[in-house]
Amino acid sequence: MNALLRCSKQVLQHGSRSFASSPHPDRKVALLGAAGGIGQPLGLLLKISPYVSHLSLYDIAGTPGVATDISHINSKALCKGYTQDGIAEALKGADLVIIPAGVPRKPGMTRDDLFKINANIVKTLITACAQHCPGAMINMISNPVNSTVPIAAEILKAAGVYDKKKLFGVTTLDVVRAKTFYAEKKGLNVADVDVPVVGGHAGATILPLFSQASPHAQLSDEETDQLTKRTQDGGTEVVAAKAGKGSATLSMAYAGALFADSCLRGLNGDSNVFDYSYVESDITDVPFFSSRVDLGPEGERLCLAV
Repeated sequence: MNALLRCSKQVLQHGSRSFASSPHPDRKVALLGAAGGIGQPLGLLLKISPYVSHLSLYDIAGTPGVATDISHINSKALCKGYTQDGIAEALKGADLVIIPAGVPRKPGMTRDDLFKINANIVKTLITACAQHCPGAMINMISNPVNSTVPIAAEILKAAGVYDKKKLFGVTTLDVVRAKTFYAEKKGLNVADVDVPVVGGHAGATILPLFSQASPHAQLSDEETDQLTKRTQDGGTEVVAAKAGKGSATLSMAYAGALFADSCLRGLNGDSNVFDYSYVESDITDVPFFSSRVDLGPEGERLCLAV
């Protein structure tokens, strides 16, 4: 078990920082959709993060049990579960809100199909964020991210609390997949691999830039096309492999924990905290675009061109 905890700590830190090198400020993280397929493993990873002191788990049902289970883990974060009537308390004082709430993809569903269902869920949760933690950073996982992030922005604008530097669409899973597939294809140590992924978080809008990957390995046009297609269709691959009984929940939880880790490090004033996210941007003609961002105490310090 000690080995598992050490491994988990290393994963959350990208293997590059000392877990106990210095004390970290108290940070409250609220996870909305905490009883779902992504929410439960993500809650577990947040519980063992060195950057989380208070963890609020919210969902419409089932959360007290999940919170009790996770609270028994011997890490520093204090964990409480909330259901519908407790959303105000769950959000009060939150530094970071992570939203994986909504229905998962099923066979044959597109992200447009998901939009019809998840848009209303996101509207309700973002309205609550505007009321109870207007200054919090928000990590949007609920799909389709290309649509739910702009929806969240408009709701926050209507409430008079929108700050483009604090609203992030989580596209980290695309980066995780691109790194994994590239390393497997070329026989590289995946821990040493970096692959920029820009654009959006749906199908052809996901643009892995294998030509800029490091370490550089020669790819044929066919290999590049195969890797690009697999990265773009990663979610569909998981849905098919689970035979309609689930979607990409575990890998998404891992990716969500990595991006939350980056946001919290930025909030704490760590330097050189770079990650990829779907944010309001003027890099292209489209209003939102996923690119490399520099994270700091006020959220996104800089959105970097490709």
